[in-house]
Amino acid sequence: MYEYAVAWEWLSFAARWLHVITAIAWIGSSFYFIALDLGLVKRPHLPVGAYGEEWQVHGGGFYHIQKYLVAPAQMPEHLTWFKWESYMTWLSGFLMLAIVYYAGADLFLIDSHVMELSQWQAIGISVASLAVGWIIYDQLCKSPVGRNTWGLMAILYAVLVAMAWGYTQVFTGRAAFLHLGAFTATIMSANVFFIIIPNQKIVVADLIAGRTPDPKYGVIAKQRSLHNNYLTLPVIFFMLSNHYPLAFATEFNWIIAALVFLMGVTIRHWFNTTHARKGKPTWTWLVTLLIFIAIMWLSTVPKMLTGGTEDAALSPVQQKFASNAHFDAARDVVLSRCSMCHAAEPVWDGVNFPPKAVKLETDREIAAHAREIYIQAGRSHAMPPGNITEISAGERQLLAAWYESTVSE
Repeated sequence: MYEYAVAWEWLSFAARWLHVITAIAWIGSSFYFIALDLGLVKRPHLPVGAYGEEWQVHGGGFYHIQKYLVAPAQMPEHLTWFKWESYMTWLSGFLMLAIVYYAGADLFLIDSHVMELSQWQAIGISVASLAVGWIIYDQLCKSPVGRNTWGLMAILYAVLVAMAWGYTQVFTGRAAFLHLGAFTATIMSANVFFIIIPNQKIVVADLIAGRTPDPKYGVIAKQRSLHNNYLTLPVIFFMLSNHYPLAFATEFNWIIAALVFLMGVTIRHWFNTTHARKGKPTWTWLVTLLIFIAIMWLSTVPKMLTGGTEDAALSPVQQKFASNAHFDAARDVVLSRCSMCHAAEPVWDGVNFPPKAVKLETDREIAAHAREIYIQAGRSHAMPPGNITEISAGERQLLAAWYESTVSE
């Protein structure tokens, strides 16, 4: 059964690779079309129904692009729909969520110091939050509030900040940030699936039937695309944040998340304004820098002490690893080779915070990270980096024996 851990690690890698590939395709096409749309120029010679055109050069060739707000008088024989990039990004992302956070709920999703939850309770909250988030957002867009695009975005920002706070009150900091990214990405992908593509299909169907398309469908799709435009960069930040504990594992992580959304707005404003040829608002970079400095400061503010809490009891799975015959010897290896960095207060020069927020000082912490220790230091030489603590081949075999004998029981 211990080979299951290796297979699962490769499955996680494959899913992550797929997610990155599809995300590049979705975000790349999204950024391109936003820049293209903003850069369109109206000229007198344009065909009937054409809104604007743009000349571009790439790969040694010239491209002449024209945009129609509804469609040309005659539908082209082949029409490319940009939708699968979005769908596959969400599906591969949800697969990653299931592989890492649902299958590893005890370690990555649940923090008993935050909220006592069973695995299924935590997974249920996770799935429900994504679904309910889309429903709330969609209803806001369809309500009278939705007629004011910028007012709607302000309310949406308030919802996102509330979700940032809420997730940190339920899950681990790492899971909270990942879920905030998934929450936002669900809104974005659902916009494509439920609104943008269906509206475009209605317009195409009307044209084929000889009817005049209602322009409202284009207006609605445009508003949702605008939201996706400003939400993209924060989503990328949250997806990367699980590698940086200073972002998610701090006292004010939900405030950091709120500021990340603002940075997404300032950065995208610069690009949008530049692509629209309305100047280069360089002030946005200064604002972004100041926000980032504020985030750095918040990440290092001393925690507000409210009284100590005792270390939570070992879960049944952790107890199994801690009671294994090899545990004492494995613990000695971890304490002598790993804990100088993986500690609340690392003693290794240049390491000021435990890498990935992983601490390996107590029986509970070591047992909780048994699978990671097995993969990183038992079956591979990833840890310690460059083998700086000179862990021997025999010690690696001992760590592997501890994990393998436990899961084989």
